[in-house]
Amino acid sequence: MYKKGFFKLPLAAIIILALSIQTTSAQNEKLNLRYILSLTNTSKHYFHVELSCSGWLEDTLTLKMPQWMPGYYQIMDYAKAVENFSVKDNSGKELSIINPKINTWKILSAKNKMLKISYDVIADKQFVANNFLDSTHGYIITAGTLLYIDRHINTPVSVKLIMNTQWKTATGLEPVQGTKNEFSAPDFDVLYDCPILAGNLEELPSFRINNIEHRFIGYKPGNFDKVKFMSNLKKMVEAASSIIGDIPYKQYTFIAIGPGRGGIEHLNNTTVGFRGEDLNTPDGMNKMMSFLEHEYFHHYNVKRIRPFELGPFDYDKENRTNLLWVSEGLSVYYEYLIIKRAGLIDEKTLLSNFEKSINAFEDSPGKLYESLAQASYETWSEGPFGRQGDDADKHISYYDKGPAVGMILDFEIRHATQNKRSLDDVMRMLYWKYYKELKRGFTDAEFQETCEIVAGTSLSRVFEYVNTAKQLDYNAYFRYAGLTANTLTDTTNGRQKISITRMENTDTMQLSILQSWLGN
Repeated sequence: MYKKGFFKLPLAAIIILALSIQTTSAQNEKLNLRYILSLTNTSKHYFHVELSCSGWLEDTLTLKMPQWMPGYYQIMDYAKAVENFSVKDNSGKELSIINPKINTWKILSAKNKMLKISYDVIADKQFVANNFLDSTHGYIITAGTLLYIDRHINTPVSVKLIMNTQWKTATGLEPVQGTKNEFSAPDFDVLYDCPILAGNLEELPSFRINNIEHRFIGYKPGNFDKVKFMSNLKKMVEAASSIIGDIPYKQYTFIAIGPGRGGIEHLNNTTVGFRGEDLNTPDGMNKMMSFLEHEYFHHYNVKRIRPFELGPFDYDKENRTNLLWVSEGLSVYYEYLIIKRAGLIDEKTLLSNFEKSINAFEDSPGKLYESLAQASYETWSEGPFGRQGDDADKHISYYDKGPAVGMILDFEIRHATQNKRSLDDVMRMLYWKYYKELKRGFTDAEFQETCEIVAGTSLSRVFEYVNTAKQLDYNAYFRYAGLTANTLTDTTNGRQKISITRMENTDTMQLSILQSWLGN
């Protein structure tokens, strides 16, 4: 129906216009973008990037650099590292560029021209979410290096590396057959999910689970018991994948970028700071296994079992959600449980891990003010561990409160179902329903609904701990598993702390819940 004042096109003209738009879109989407990334300017810590682009049917081509990268929920302003941006046509003539925002470049009169786009990227920060290049290795954050064409994020893309011929590479990207050091992705979402490590790398002997290869490749991984390490890593992956009952990738790569902090998860890989010398004590080995387990379990919990807001991504701004306490807090919860179930730690160490998280939360003044949902939503402005500096006492970290609420939720489900079901069933249901069947993320309401379906009862009392700053009543839930949270005075500083121990007297059901929770 036409509205008064609207220009009326003849039906034939409308059809021709629609077909023209569809044809233009289809032709554009057939393009394969190929980047050439040079890692040769090691002394000045620069990547040089070139993109040849032809056959574009739009008069103005808009390129953008992501403001952040998947897995690290902070605005990184990657475009600030871009220098010497230029565009030339096939005759060598420079084309006009408009730079309306720091991360946006508009190329004018681009239609049907062969374009050569080139720029440099400063790569001088040694951190898991930043680019770095020196004479021995390069670490490439693809989201902070390779521009995407606005409204064409689904275009196939490849990247060719020009680098020291002795260097090796590690990435989750698919190698391009018949070429060396070239990788492809079906779209930019996959590209940005796969950092690339290049340099003098060492690869440890891989292992297979369900005939799927799992690799560990690192830059200067150091001296440690590598046979034991890979054996532990295999046990950990087996314990984690058994929870979901499916391994969704064709290959998985643990990529150790060298000494430093941090780890970031991806669909078929993780990049982590790593120093092998730290593994030469039992405590050091256990901490590293816990850390790697956290990042590995994320390929389920956040990359596939994900909040609705976390995909498809908008790389231009924050992607806020109330559910990072599920994605991160429950991943902490499972990292503790999985390394116990894998036989890598004992019960005492498991309970000690939970004590540390609980006491870190209880020591935070922000527990009286901020809920888990709020902490999740505000992470883009506060940081993942809560606001630092001014007003820090009004905020919490979902890394600390999340695993505590995970324990409470798990014990409540086990109690309500007479130990027939658990939080494991929730994670499986989310995976198979939302990721596999519906191919989307879940909402806040759908997460609670799934928990209540598994429990067979309302869990509104537990979810008050998520949506409000209500004080956690640990013993109301810990007793379901025959555990008790005792408040003690720390003799070193006089502060109150919580210690988790077994109850002296337990019934059959309490013991059954405890044993299955421990994986015994």
